Amino acid sequence: MEKLSSAMKRQVMENMFVKNYKRMWPYVKPVWFRALLTLLLAIPVGSMDALIAWAIKPYTNAVMVEQNLAASWYIPILIVGFTAVQGGLTYVLNYLNTWVGGKITNALKADLFKKLLTFETEFFTSKNSGEILIRFNSNADSACAGLLSNLKSFVQKFFTGLSLTVVLFINSWQLALVTTAILLFAFLPMASLKKRVAPVLNNAMAIVSTLTTKYNETYSGNRTIISYNLQKYQANRFMYVLDKNFGIQMKVFQRTRWLTPVMHIILSFGIALALWFGSHLILTGQLTPGGFVSFLTALILLYQPMKSIGNTYGSVIMSFWAIEMCFDMMDSVPKIIDRVDAIEMPKTHQQIKFEDVSFNYIPDVPVLKHINLTVNKGETIAIVGNSGGGKTTMVNLLPRFYDVTEGAITVDGVDIRNFTLKSLRQNIGVVFQDNFLFDGTIRENIMIGNENATEEQLQRAIKSAYLDGFLKTLKDGLDTQIGERGVLLSGGQRQRVAIARAFLKNAPILVLDEATSALDNKSEAVVQKAIENLMHDKTVFVIAHRLSTIRNATKIIVVNDGQIVESGTHDDLLKMECGAYKMLYDMQFKTNEDDKN
Repeated sequence: MEKLSSAMKRQVMENMFVKNYKRMWPYVKPVWFRALLTLLLAIPVGSMDALIAWAIKPYTNAVMVEQNLAASWYIPILIVGFTAVQGGLTYVLNYLNTWVGGKITNALKADLFKKLLTFETEFFTSKNSGEILIRFNSNADSACAGLLSNLKSFVQKFFTGLSLTVVLFINSWQLALVTTAILLFAFLPMASLKKRVAPVLNNAMAIVSTLTTKYNETYSGNRTIISYNLQKYQANRFMYVLDKNFGIQMKVFQRTRWLTPVMHIILSFGIALALWFGSHLILTGQLTPGGFVSFLTALILLYQPMKSIGNTYGSVIMSFWAIEMCFDMMDSVPKIIDRVDAIEMPKTHQQIKFEDVSFNYIPDVPVLKHINLTVNKGETIAIVGNSGGGKTTMVNLLPRFYDVTEGAITVDGVDIRNFTLKSLRQNIGVVFQDNFLFDGTIRENIMIGNENATEEQLQRAIKSAYLDGFLKTLKDGLDTQIGERGVLLSGGQRQRVAIARAFLKNAPILVLDEATSALDNKSEAVVQKAIENLMHDKTVFVIAHRLSTIRNATKIIVVNDGQIVESGTHDDLLKMECGAYKMLYDMQFKTNEDDKN
């Protein structure tokens, strides 16, 4: 039973090897010629060690036995020549290996990045930035570098071993049988290495991802760290992760590097036997001194790479693991995708409905409960309520950042899940409270709304978003660099860039998620004017913190604890004594009066 189990494990390992290399073939195919040339160059590079070992025999016999140095004067020159050629070929081999590896790595990273772009919001909220970076970037480096290095190393060492073994048998077949038997025996401990190291690798990835996240947190949260004097706090958290990472590294070392000293010990028996048995063969006239020295040289050259085989094999296992992780991500299916029979969403609509919509992020913990709402074309629906009541979640369901748990959202009677994601999202413009701007220029960030927009359309969007006055104050105008996340702009300026972007998109449905709540009064006034321009002739869903901005909404709904508790116009809701909206309005109005006083 144990033998069967071992055979099955071996078969699984072989299948994994074949599967991984098959999956990598599409990335190797475009550069196959240079990849093949790399492997072919590994043959002479590996074989030349044997030529050097073989050349020692006639030289040693000429000097030690015949005592005739003149007869073999050219052999040291040949050895230098062989080594020089081997060195040159090694440089070319490593150059090609790096070139091919870079091309394959970039192709794999490109596909992984494209895959990353297909995932839904939930995927990103459930993982930290470090984990994303490792799964979609670092693993590709490990996979491709390991694949090529292992192939090159395998071919090179195979022909090194083959040619050196030939030299061994040419010099003495008796000694060769003994020493190669020792070599085969030395490979036995490798069988348990994968089983020992595999459980640690996932933990290692998790810790390294956490380290990367700490760097990202420090970069993004630097102002919070400085203002709260959190340097020591953040350093302690980082040291805790570093200590855990150190522990994982030591576990990996303990489970892989023991093989190297074991190989040293086993192979030392081979050298000892070669010395003892070789001396016997010399004394009995079965082996010349030159043949013995040549044999020992070949044996040491053969054994030398074998001593570090544990480290190499550990790298092979990690490369296979990285390849598996890469293709696990490539094979994973996003939760929100187009249905097989998905249709294009029309550019015009008459009615949007929330039909008994319920939603939860965590099973059995509802965030929205049986939401029913009808919105006609051109209406402005304002959504207000207590924090955490489900307002943002409700509008996030429209562009399918998440899918409803129960019920349906329909456009003219068609479930939005029946539309292609691209056409659905093309028909919805979103302005967030904290809009993301990309590193680049103001022009590039606005043109994201419509890459094919004309200069006239761009200027109209800028004017409508009240950006034109601000741009005139900038030396480079539209081509001003704004830094990562638009850090060089104020909050109001970032909002107006985002509004200009939404103008260019010109989607018939507009979602405004507390777009002015983080601004001061002066900035809010300008941004509010820009938003009013943007809302023209659109069906609008607006989440508002300041209730004064939504008085003219067609309908106001109050969402508390995931349910619509009130619905009506501003005037209608104010007439409801003890109503939820009236309480919110009175509270905010009183706060504003207190602020003025």
